[in-house]
Amino acid sequence: MSAPQADQAIGAAGTRPVANPGRERSAARGSLTGWLVAGVPALAELVVGGYRISGPSLWRDEAATISGSQRPVGAIFALVRNQDVVHGPYYLLMHVVIVVGGISATALRLPSLIAMCLAAALTAILGRRLAIAAELPRPALTGLVAGLLLVSVPLTTRYAQEARPYALTTLFAVLATYLLVRAAGSGRWTWWTGYAVALTLTGMFNLFAVLLAVAHGVSLVAARQARSTPADQAEPGSAGWVADGAVLRWLAACAGAAVLLAPMVIVSVGQSAQLNWVTAPGPSAVAALVRDFAGWTVLIPVVAVLAGLGCAAGAGLRRGNGLALAVVALPWLALPPVVLLAVSLAHPVYVERYVVFCLPALSVLSAAGLIRLAQLTGTELRRRGVQAGSARSTRVLALVPSVAIAVIMVAGLIGPQRAIRQVSARPDNLRAVAAVVAARELPGDAIVYLPWDTRMIGLAYPAPFLRLRDIELGVSPIGSATLRGLEASASAVAARLGGVTRVWTVQWAQDLSPAGRTPTDVVAATAISKMRLVRRWRIASVILSLYAAR
Repeated sequence: MSAPQADQAIGAAGTRPVANPGRERSAARGSLTGWLVAGVPALAELVVGGYRISGPSLWRDEAATISGSQRPVGAIFALVRNQDVVHGPYYLLMHVVIVVGGISATALRLPSLIAMCLAAALTAILGRRLAIAAELPRPALTGLVAGLLLVSVPLTTRYAQEARPYALTTLFAVLATYLLVRAAGSGRWTWWTGYAVALTLTGMFNLFAVLLAVAHGVSLVAARQARSTPADQAEPGSAGWVADGAVLRWLAACAGAAVLLAPMVIVSVGQSAQLNWVTAPGPSAVAALVRDFAGWTVLIPVVAVLAGLGCAAGAGLRRGNGLALAVVALPWLALPPVVLLAVSLAHPVYVERYVVFCLPALSVLSAAGLIRLAQLTGTELRRRGVQAGSARSTRVLALVPSVAIAVIMVAGLIGPQRAIRQVSARPDNLRAVAAVVAARELPGDAIVYLPWDTRMIGLAYPAPFLRLRDIELGVSPIGSATLRGLEASASAVAARLGGVTRVWTVQWAQDLSPAGRTPTDVVAATAISKMRLVRRWRIASVILSLYAAR
């Protein structure tokens, strides 16, 4: 048998070629690094976001979650046809959570915590990929820092500890951005389909978050215009590469998402009166947004400088570099808030929580800024001829300013992180309101909500309120397909108050509703004014009063 024949026989017998141990070790290290880049921020968010998750009281928006979700699935669909269609998908999700875990603060907030953990992990993965596209020297470290910076911001903790859909919106926004980068580089419809689904989910949990698609379009157009320059172009197959036809595929994916979201959009237009409490934003709204994204007022200039360095890091915003880090992160960070603020000058729709999904973009830019600062420091050390003993020691010395800034940021955010867990961090303290009622209610007591929209106060911690006779309730929330139910007629309320000896009243200390009192509210208030005030409590945003017959 000749040598080639012997080789063929050995191959047919199943003998494998000799492996490359160095390559296998490198692949294993890369796999481990990938897991650490994603896992460490996720674990950090689980600890930071999970710490005292049930500490702050449920507030009125979370009471709406209970009211919307704690009803049969058919009743949820009936509800969203009348009101709150923008939260319909979230109510369906939370219906399952309530069936399994009940309505405790921990159970209700757990989905948001899980979503924010995944968002931190995905931010790290996206940050690493964008750092590779931007040709930063330590892409894994950039991604890891981006994920940890997202965890450190108190605003992240706030919405990881709130039973509302904004953490889920953040998760799907990061996922959509990651899938955009992958889809633009590969050109495969599998990635574009995933992108369309992620974009749809982003809009389902926050309709205003579809502005993310506009930011993505700006990034793609900028990247394609950049590649038209012959010099310094991104290489095919690289992390920032934009394949031919990417813009058209993006348009097709957005069209698919628009078709899926169209029913929600159409119904929500008819329900736009639900935002009548939103006022036109002023300079204070912009200042609050900047402060909350930075995490603390003192850190605003620090974060601004880091974000600026991040825009210049590696490939930066230069032409000919495809979907580099700043090309993706800067439109994502700036465009949705600017558009909402501008629109709100004519038709108020801006609320800060509607743009929380832009926060990961700032984390990515700030992480790149820290790496860029280390680069600049290292360059300056070499220029000055500083001898640190070895190349490795010089690199370590170059990291000192970045590490010092990161430590200062984390230390500065300890106080705000502690404050975000306090009772005062929410507008309402409905737990304390329920505790007062539970401690002092007597059999036969009645309750009146003035105005009717304050009935949400009794839904967050319902046990003591269920023992009170609801004087104004005409049709239950499920029966009326509404969040609060419908008021009884003024004559019915007057008749019900006739034999009441003690009645509780619930009012907002500062009512945001422009509708004012209904005729039923007026009748109830008039009748109660003839009774004797026993005691009044001011609990955060709520005024709770107890009256007795004279």
